[in-house]
Amino acid sequence: MEFRLLGTVCVDTLTGPLPLGPAKRRSLLAALLLHANTPVSMARLTDCLWDDAPPLHARTVIQGHVSRLRALLMGADAQAYGVELATLGDAYVLRAPETLLDSQRFEELLMLAREQRSPADTVLMLKEALSLWQGPALTGTYASAPLQAAAHALEESRLSTVEHLARAYGVLGEHHRAAAVLRTEAVAHPMRESLAAGLMTALYRSGRQSEALDWFHRTRRLLADELGIDPGRELADAYAQILRGEPEVPAGARGDLGGPAHVPDAHGRPGRPGGAQTPGPYASVGGRAGTDASPAPVTAGAPRPGGSEPPGAPDALGAVAAAPARFGPAEPVVPPARAHAAPSPYAGGDPHPADLLPRAPRGFHGRAAELTALSRAAAGEAPVCLVTGPAGVGKTALALHWARRSPAAFPDGRLFADLRGFGDTSEPTPLEVLREFLLALGVAPRRVPESVTGAAALFRSLTDRLSLLVVLDNARDSAQVRPLLPGGADCVTLITSRNRLEGLIASDAAVPVPVDILEPPDGTALLAGVLGEERVLAEPVAARRLAELCGGLPLALRVTAARLAGRPQWTLAAMAGELDAEHSRLSFLDVEDTGVSAALRLTVQQLPPDAVHHFTRLGHHPGNHFDPYTAAALAGSDPVTAGAALERLAAAHLVTEAGPGRWMLHDLVRLYARGLDPAAGPDALIGVLDHYIATALAAADTAEPGGEPCFVLPDDYRRPAATRDFTDRAAAMSWLTAEREDLTLAAAAGRAAGLDDRVWRIILLQWPHVVWRVRDGWAPMLELALAAAVALADPYAESRVRNLLGWVLSEEGRTGEAVALLEPSPGLARQAADRLGEATALINLAIVHAEQGGLDLAMEGCAQALELAREEADAHTEMLALQHLARMQLAAGRPQDALDSARTAFDLGPEHEEAARRVLLLTVSGEARLALGAEDEGIRLLDRAAAEAEQAGYDEGAVRALEALLRVTAAPDYVRRREEAVRRLADD
Repeated sequence: MEFRLLGTVCVDTLTGPLPLGPAKRRSLLAALLLHANTPVSMARLTDCLWDDAPPLHARTVIQGHVSRLRALLMGADAQAYGVELATLGDAYVLRAPETLLDSQRFEELLMLAREQRSPADTVLMLKEALSLWQGPALTGTYASAPLQAAAHALEESRLSTVEHLARAYGVLGEHHRAAAVLRTEAVAHPMRESLAAGLMTALYRSGRQSEALDWFHRTRRLLADELGIDPGRELADAYAQILRGEPEVPAGARGDLGGPAHVPDAHGRPGRPGGAQTPGPYASVGGRAGTDASPAPVTAGAPRPGGSEPPGAPDALGAVAAAPARFGPAEPVVPPARAHAAPSPYAGGDPHPADLLPRAPRGFHGRAAELTALSRAAAGEAPVCLVTGPAGVGKTALALHWARRSPAAFPDGRLFADLRGFGDTSEPTPLEVLREFLLALGVAPRRVPESVTGAAALFRSLTDRLSLLVVLDNARDSAQVRPLLPGGADCVTLITSRNRLEGLIASDAAVPVPVDILEPPDGTALLAGVLGEERVLAEPVAARRLAELCGGLPLALRVTAARLAGRPQWTLAAMAGELDAEHSRLSFLDVEDTGVSAALRLTVQQLPPDAVHHFTRLGHHPGNHFDPYTAAALAGSDPVTAGAALERLAAAHLVTEAGPGRWMLHDLVRLYARGLDPAAGPDALIGVLDHYIATALAAADTAEPGGEPCFVLPDDYRRPAATRDFTDRAAAMSWLTAEREDLTLAAAAGRAAGLDDRVWRIILLQWPHVVWRVRDGWAPMLELALAAAVALADPYAESRVRNLLGWVLSEEGRTGEAVALLEPSPGLARQAADRLGEATALINLAIVHAEQGGLDLAMEGCAQALELAREEADAHTEMLALQHLARMQLAAGRPQDALDSARTAFDLGPEHEEAARRVLLLTVSGEARLALGAEDEGIRLLDRAAAEAEQAGYDEGAVRALEALLRVTAAPDYVRRREEAVRRLADD
């Protein structure tokens, strides 16, 4: 067990972080940990949980959070670690060994670092201390003044430690490392002068004087603009030291790993290594660089405009002649003065532009946006354009179509190489590709260097002044591409890859142009290009269905078109029927050695085993989207490992990032992945269902901390390696909203697999979302849960599901169905000894009776439920009964009783997170006040209810409160707000 304050406040256990729930509970834990083993008073805890005047029920709220924390710790076997949350009078104390608290270990490591005599040992201690930080301190807590002050103090200690680490690196002469650790913090804290001064010194001592001076001027301007002050003494001293050039840069302190120093020229500018001021790549033998006689590079194109002579031959280049021993047998070196007299390497006069492009693709359709993006990316200086996308999406076709559109844009030629990064055949070596390029540019075969370094240097030299297009198709990674990049500012490099090649984006400013699947109109146009428009127009619906079944992948569409072209007697509808069967779809999309399966196989075989394992398990995911937690549950791993695998799969375009931290699989990719390990399906399904149960439990506990939906887990439940922790109600509700479709699909898959004990739990645990959006079509999903409960013959489950489904039906106006559904529910709950479930059933049945006009029967049912809740000492259910009783009393013409019931419910202490209940109680209180003749007070309460509902996003409650207001006032603002709330509900 470990307690963490240096990042998101959490309690780590062997099975993952404990689900702490809302921000107030996390803040309470942080306050106790900041004073571990010391009593913390109720007053101090109150200050940490509320900024201004705390609510009247603050003590009750704190007691509830302490009780929940104590239960969580006991459930994680805290006693075995010596951890105890105890009550001492009017205070609480969290007793725990200091070794379990990351902030204490951080301070201990700092103390040990100060005692070290060796700078190397100091570095090790400080790096270990900083590794404990996982983000800003006290993340996820309420931003009260005491906690903010504590977080600031911890952050100050971290920054001081970073500066201490940089100084230790400096003592070791590792100034480049000092600069690296300081730069990140200096960017994040631009006005902390000590960081800027340390970074300047580290950069200067790394031999990067210009960067150091630039950082000073940047900081000086920021201080003047933001604070109106000049640099302080520490920053000014660092600047003066750099200008004086003292101290001397030690040989071991440079960032060039001991290479020759950069000698400044006569004007004090940094020179090239060794002092030679080489202006370009044409260094001659003996170091005679930069002479007027240095030859120009050879060109593969026509003479330049303006009447200039064709450049000289490549064998006169110093880049070739400088090291003949590396390039094989020595060739005669042409002296610089005779460079223009060298014979032309071209046969028969003026050369023609090189053109190695394959033929233009046939039947190319659509891609207007991608073509525009490619043209825009190619308009920069020395651009590198990166066309990326999954296998079969048409990257090569797009690149070649664009390259063929404007041949005049590249007067010096167009080069092409298939790097075969994802093929069965071996990849060409960089030297083989460069040799082909150099020969195409007119270099004599005997003049092509025999090393990759030499050939790449010659290629860059030759292309330095050319306007050339270089297409590198099917690249595997960035390292494969870098030696093949041309050197000229007017050259365009177009690279296609199934991987994202982020390294190339970082090192060479490559501009990514992602290629996605084709939209259905473009897909049907592609089919028409192969089959003829008449055949497609004769069956437009079937053609669109084929495009959908092929998932918009051009490769799949072309295979389908090829099958149909060879079978003129087949209809498009018949082919669509064949493809509709998932088990045979991939086999129909393969022709000879070409097809979707073959393309995907070549991509998958490049992956490491761990990524392949996660990929095969993702094929068994019953939903459409997944995150690292879901992927871990499917694969039997942990979220960190799964997250790394997803990043690797995303880089290979096997999964698509649908949003931050959420991915999805293309339908055909899913079928392929599932087929790689079909036997793993049952195990993966159980894993993901149990993951959804655990996460939904955490979400429900955070969204409605006092709720008690269902905490009885299946007998063979498998606890996930880690469960998502929700910091507040908004995060929990956001997850429930985003995952609704996938939770429904998972439940349906569980029902089909006979895992009914999981099905009803996954569905029922969504109750906070059901309450929030009650008229949002929940009945079909709840009916699935009821079928699962009935199949299990589980009275507890059946009663719980009937309760929620009956309430939903009553809210939808289907009161007759609701009564029939709810009447057996109290008896089922009694059969299961579920007294709180019985109370909930009585409340829901009372609501339906009230809708049918039986107010006396309804109030009697609520009174029975209220008695059961009080016997069980469950405030949440008691509040629920009082809330509905108040509504019924108001409808029965007893406004004072309704007001008294609402006040009693408020006194039980609903937290501010329970927005829905608070809004409904405020609404009934306002209506009761109106009925009692206190119009101003009634309007005030209703306006407050509407405002809180709008702030919380509870549109159902906003509509109720605003409709009550409009019955007594026709204020335009209330009319507008009601219309907006109704519109939001309709949009949702």
